[in-house]
Amino acid sequence: MTVPHDDRGLLLGDGLFETLLARGGALEHWEAHLARLAAGCAALGLPEPDGAAARRLCERAIEDAALSRAAVRLTLTAGSGGRGLDRPIQAQTRMFATAAASPAPVGPAALVTVTVRRNEHSPASRLKTLSYLDNVLARRQAGGAEALMLNTAGELACAAAANLFWVRDGRLLTPALDCGVLEGIMRGLVIARARAKGIAVEEVRAGREALDGAESLFLTNSLIGVRPVSMLDGRAVAESPLVALVS
Repeated sequence: MTVPHDDRGLLLGDGLFETLLARGGALEHWEAHLARLAAGCAALGLPEPDGAAARRLCERAIEDAALSRAAVRLTLTAGSGGRGLDRPIQAQTRMFATAAASPAPVGPAALVTVTVRRNEHSPASRLKTLSYLDNVLARRQAGGAEALMLNTAGELACAAAANLFWVRDGRLLTPALDCGVLEGIMRGLVIARARAKGIAVEEVRAGREALDGAESLFLTNSLIGVRPVSMLDGRAVAESPLVALVS
């Protein structure tokens, strides 16, 4: 699809996206991704997406790419509009999908705390919007590692493209959503798995120092699943057996 020059997603970041994992041509956790996209549209005042049409676009992208393991990106923009911030009275959204190779991650991740902050006061911090420049700058600052982002209050928020978890005293901890955290699909699955196994889970507000005494750290998103962290700001981090229980 050719995106016209007056598309609000291109000009203003006015829109949303979902990134899904496809294995063997099958989309994983489709209903959860579609539900999050619909919730994001409601928050932005956009029409609810056509779920059947969205799925067809994703499946066509997978078929065209002919990949055994693919990252499928479904993009929805607010459509075309004139100059300025105000949308047309009746927004005509634009939706398209692409697929690219997504090899499974090899080995654990290295995590580096960056100075780019997550704005927990912005509604966009809890939505998967097309405006991802802070995340781009955070990853660039991390210099090849994954970026650990704090919010404007200095509290733990997330990685540039993943949710954050850590283990302490047999408990699983993760930043609360109101810290400026995207409610990740895999984040929710990990929390549910842990609680089903009787593992205590706490969604907390905590500073960077909370990770210094952590027994283990890991990251989650739809493409990497559960990925342990072996290095944090140059310090080695062990891997707790608890990580395998929630993977």
